[in-house]
Amino acid sequence: MMRSIPEVSLLPLLAVGFTLLTSPGVQGGKILVFPVDGSHWVNMNLLIQRLHAKGHEITVVRTATSWYVKESATHYRSITVTLPEAINIEEQDFFVKFLAKMLEIRKEGASLMAFVNFYWEMLSALSDIHQQASKLVVEMFENKTLMQSIRDMQFDVVLLDPGIPVGVLVAHELKLPTIFNVRWITSGEGHFVVAPSPSSYVPTSGCTVSDKMTFAERVKNTLYYFLNTGIDKLIVCPHYDRLVERYFGPDVKFYHLLQGADLWLMRVDFVFEFPRPTMPNIVYIGGFQCKPSQPLSSELEEFVQSSGEHGFILMSLGTLVEGLPKDITSEIAAAFAQIPQKVIWRHAGERPDNLGNNTLLVKWMPQNDLLGHPKVKAFVAHGGTNGIYESIYHGVPMVGIPLLFDQPENILRMEARGAAKMVDATEITRQNFLETLQEVLHNPSYRNNMKRLSALHRDKPMHPLDSAIFWIEFVMRHKGAAHLRTESYKMPWYAYYSVDVLCFLAAVMLMMTAIFVGSVRFLCLRLCRRRKPKQE
Repeated sequence: MMRSIPEVSLLPLLAVGFTLLTSPGVQGGKILVFPVDGSHWVNMNLLIQRLHAKGHEITVVRTATSWYVKESATHYRSITVTLPEAINIEEQDFFVKFLAKMLEIRKEGASLMAFVNFYWEMLSALSDIHQQASKLVVEMFENKTLMQSIRDMQFDVVLLDPGIPVGVLVAHELKLPTIFNVRWITSGEGHFVVAPSPSSYVPTSGCTVSDKMTFAERVKNTLYYFLNTGIDKLIVCPHYDRLVERYFGPDVKFYHLLQGADLWLMRVDFVFEFPRPTMPNIVYIGGFQCKPSQPLSSELEEFVQSSGEHGFILMSLGTLVEGLPKDITSEIAAAFAQIPQKVIWRHAGERPDNLGNNTLLVKWMPQNDLLGHPKVKAFVAHGGTNGIYESIYHGVPMVGIPLLFDQPENILRMEARGAAKMVDATEITRQNFLETLQEVLHNPSYRNNMKRLSALHRDKPMHPLDSAIFWIEFVMRHKGAAHLRTESYKMPWYAYYSVDVLCFLAAVMLMMTAIFVGSVRFLCLRLCRRRKPKQE
């Protein structure tokens, strides 16, 4: 007698089948990717790995001198473009030299000359980077065979990092929907291009203030806003404006192309970022690279376990900078030598003096796995967003040594949350570094605040990486997301800020006031004329 299959065993299969049939999906889309080299590539690479795993075909546009974006990989094919000269950020020693110059300028003090020197170095480097990068568009557009082969591939969407926005022009030429993997854009933080950003409580890029500003800080914040706008309009955009004029004509504006992206995958979480206005086509994926820790290698695990009850401290200055100058690292090493904790220090530069027996120097380390280890006590970091989100995810308090770009602002945000303490790299001594380290280690509020941030960050209906993939596929399914995108960026400034409306209303009020005053005067004069004969 044949046994019947119990009905209950079919329910999971039916549920899975129903989910597969009803859940939206994209049948192997084609995605053209324009990344930015360095640490930005770490984020982009993670996204395209997941997209490839879901069956999408990825093509990455890179330059021949790229040192992070490899020409061949299992999860993408590449289009390699040779430029007349390498983009500065693709030279491995660029950030080392740039940091050395910046530290030297900052050591000169807060004089006007030091300030001018600092910004002159910054603006010169910024202009060079965008001038070099803009040549990528020229090399592509002038290569008719290459452009035709790209058209023949029939891509569904362009995914790009607008820190260097060359992909925006290519996407416009190909008439494809555009998705930004973004935090930074040509004028600073990405929100300032696409969302209302009141300077009264939204900190401007480069201005290290919180969202609770004094009057003086609001003045400073507003000045930084105009400074950033001026730099963008005068230093960065002209390189791309010339290309837009050359290839698309006077009716197309580069900044409108930049603002007109279908979707902004913003590498921000409001556990870290201060609250601010946003827009419907901004999707927040801050911390999307975070994941549970994996077991350490036997050598690292043995070193970590040897720390006993004191635990260990992790130190890393990110992927762009090999190390600080030796005079600074020697002071840090001397401070580390005075604590009972073990130290794992990612350091590729010159070996510092005063190195204690408790400190292990490594050229590479599994940062996420070490931050997730139960014996980790603190994270000494430069304040890059990748490290900050991993620290939040695992609930590890921080000592910040910000060096470049947005890092001071990032550490300030963590200080405002009570989860970190900052040390100025140019003023580090073994004594002040040791005091800062001991405060973070022994004051439980830092760890408690970071644990609270970790709980908030993890409490989401969907992992940020899954959210990013969903919205990329959403744009591919619907051939864009125009219904989420405001067209306000096409309005002239006087219409955007309702200056014309205010002028019109003011004119109407003045006219009504004039009519009222004139009427009163007319009635008064008539009344006076009537009374005069009676008095006579």
